[in-house]
Amino acid sequence: MHPIIFFSKMDFSQSNLFGYIEDLQELTIIERPVRRSLKTPEEIERLTVDEELSDIERAVYLLSSGQDIQGTSVVANLPALMRQNPAETLRRVLPKIREVLHVAGVEMQLTAAVSFLTVLQEESVSIHTYSHSFLHIILQNLEHRDAGVSNAWLETLLAVIEALPKETIRHEILNPLVSKAQLSQTLQSRLVSCKIMGKLANKFEAHIIKREILPLVKSLCQDVEYEVRTCMCRQLEHIAKGVGTELTKTVVLPELVELARDEGSSVRLAAFETLVNLLDMFDADDRSQTVLPLVKSFCEKSFKADESILVSLSFHLGKLCNGLYGIFTPEQHLRFLDFYKKLSTLGLQQENGHNDNQLQLQTLEQEKKYISVRKNCAYNFPAMIVFVDPKNFHLELYSIFFCLCHDPEVPVRYTMAISFYEVAKLLNSGVYTIHKELVTLLQDESLEVLDALVGHLPEILELMTNGGENSGSESKLLSIPDLIPALTTAEQRAATSLKWRTHEKLLQKYACLPHIIPSDQIYYRFLHRMLTIILTNNVLPVQKAAARTLCVYLRYNRKQEQRHEVIQKLIEQLGQGKSYWNRLRFLDTCEFIMELFSKSFFCKYFFLPVLELTHDPVANVRMKLCYLLPKVKSTLKIPTDKHLLQQLELCIRKLLCQEKDKDVLTIVKRTVLELDRMEISVDAEQLEKEKQQNEGRSTNINDKMFEKKRRDSKTSSVLAKSITLSVPGSSSSTSAGKEDKKSKLVRSQSFSTQALHPKYSNIDKCPNKSSATGYTSSVSGMGKSCMLSFSDDSFRAHSTGNSGNVAFPSSCSSRNLFNSADQKNNGNKESQSRKMSIKNRKSNS
Repeated sequence: MHPIIFFSKMDFSQSNLFGYIEDLQELTIIERPVRRSLKTPEEIERLTVDEELSDIERAVYLLSSGQDIQGTSVVANLPALMRQNPAETLRRVLPKIREVLHVAGVEMQLTAAVSFLTVLQEESVSIHTYSHSFLHIILQNLEHRDAGVSNAWLETLLAVIEALPKETIRHEILNPLVSKAQLSQTLQSRLVSCKIMGKLANKFEAHIIKREILPLVKSLCQDVEYEVRTCMCRQLEHIAKGVGTELTKTVVLPELVELARDEGSSVRLAAFETLVNLLDMFDADDRSQTVLPLVKSFCEKSFKADESILVSLSFHLGKLCNGLYGIFTPEQHLRFLDFYKKLSTLGLQQENGHNDNQLQLQTLEQEKKYISVRKNCAYNFPAMIVFVDPKNFHLELYSIFFCLCHDPEVPVRYTMAISFYEVAKLLNSGVYTIHKELVTLLQDESLEVLDALVGHLPEILELMTNGGENSGSESKLLSIPDLIPALTTAEQRAATSLKWRTHEKLLQKYACLPHIIPSDQIYYRFLHRMLTIILTNNVLPVQKAAARTLCVYLRYNRKQEQRHEVIQKLIEQLGQGKSYWNRLRFLDTCEFIMELFSKSFFCKYFFLPVLELTHDPVANVRMKLCYLLPKVKSTLKIPTDKHLLQQLELCIRKLLCQEKDKDVLTIVKRTVLELDRMEISVDAEQLEKEKQQNEGRSTNINDKMFEKKRRDSKTSSVLAKSITLSVPGSSSSTSAGKEDKKSKLVRSQSFSTQALHPKYSNIDKCPNKSSATGYTSSVSGMGKSCMLSFSDDSFRAHSTGNSGNVAFPSSCSSRNLFNSADQKNNGNKESQSRKMSIKNRKSNS
């Protein structure tokens, strides 16, 4: 088909044609800078370096005749050159870098500062060699005209000072510092001197600091430039820790007091913060006579003439109140508490009944400042609970706590959510008073607030339901109706947002709910929701978090009906689901079940459904199953799970024989090797039970055998007596002998019925054609053994031709009763009877 062109809509007027030409000209103008940015052949030739040069030679060449970008590349590669060949690098490359840095631009200077610091951190050379080769270059570039470059070299120098020996610091840094800190030097030089002195205070003894550094400190504290005074004031904290308590009281504290009254607001702010940080070094007299009056003046001026200090004052107020707690009078204590309450509601006058026009006059900068102040008050709230005592929380601070949790600005509520756990710990038995605020923050419209609260949610809920004296069973029951809707609302809001990490974190923390909420509530309000998330959510970490939490809920559910229902749904909707994605999640869930439940539980409910996935049509499912098989095998116990082990081996054989996917087959083979190396755990308890059962059976059998032997012994003795009495020495007729023998056998059978095996009960039916002489000889041999006991299954009848005889072989223990002489006699008699039978056969033939 040809495209349909609507010529009526096209305009070929002259103005339009000129418009098209102008557009084309603009396009050519846009393309020109692109063409100009390409390198010409001459430029490419200048950038080309001989490939046969070594790294050192190439670096020297580029630093000597290369362009700036090439020189910067060499400087950035300096740590690698130092690792490869430090001697040649120090001899040939470093002098060239030193020459180039005099005229180098900002980029190369910053790169050199970073490279020098990297060489120090990697310890490519000794500290002595480093100080001899690199330190002078660092000191030369400290006073660079660019402030960023100067600060970069200063950071490198401060790191080097930590590693340098004292003598090197004294000669190379401290001695030149005296001249660099003079008023005649540049502002940048004096600022650098302030920071270096703060670092040197930790390297020397107190007397050296007093003699050589403190005079410079006093001079710089009186500098004409407020930047220098501010910088030196912030270094007084390090110097005070270096000189000790005595010199701090006599030298540092007076300087701080003077700087606190400075005309520059930044100087006063630095003095205030340094005072707060040094509170631990001041004794009670210094705190009450010097520090407290200064702090009071700061608080009074902060609302009137010096709002610049307001943010810093609100940030340090908690530390300040607790640091000065011991010297406060009740009136001062109440004054500082009121000051904190005033700061906590700063900028919210319209809610307190003030005129709206007053808010319109506030600038945007003031609003930001007030938000920062309230945020700092939220940060300091736990410290203020300690200040007023947790017992007085409800009376003194609960209203402020309520305002901060309902603050219109997210940063304030976010800070309260972070500190909520600390507040709950401090309140202890009074934690029930802040339950409503917990529900409020859980239902907050900002997910940032929810994310901050969720971090310690298990600990908070445990304190809410179990902590404290007043949180008994009644308060738990009362708290649950409010708590459960808040928790479900929070999860739903996180689920509908795009912040899946917050949702994942929330689901992970919800695993604590079985310790907080009754099992029925979890089953109806949370457990099915977790299953829904597994089935419908598209984010894998969220699905895994929901699966693990569901397994935890199932673990603590004690109702068998609910358990079986959930297990059935997991197998049907996940393990046998239509989507392969659900079947993969089923394997993840089984992995969590193996982690949380007993081995027998997994084998009972999930072992066979997992093995069914070996026939899954999707290769990814079979592949994931193969990775899981070693863990599956580890759940088996022998001999309890022999049938499951056989099923597992059968499935593996089918995979090896029938698998067509190459990747899956490779993993199967690897898994088979791993399974062969595994040892199946033996169920020691089961084996012990079986042993005990076997021992019980053997004991019963032994008791029965002992009773049978006792009866058989009596029977054999009676039988022997009856036989010896009834068989005379004269020869009788054959028919009489048969009848007599039959009657005696029947009689002996009646005596020893219980001792004979059932299949030998018809002993009278056995063919017996032996003569009376043979019979008596065999019986007489038996009679010579004192007491012969028959075993229950060893009573046999033997017939050997015409001269057969009936023998009564006993058990092994009975055979040991015969001595060797009796055995010889019996053997001779048997041989004689055999010879007689052979002669009779010959005569008959």
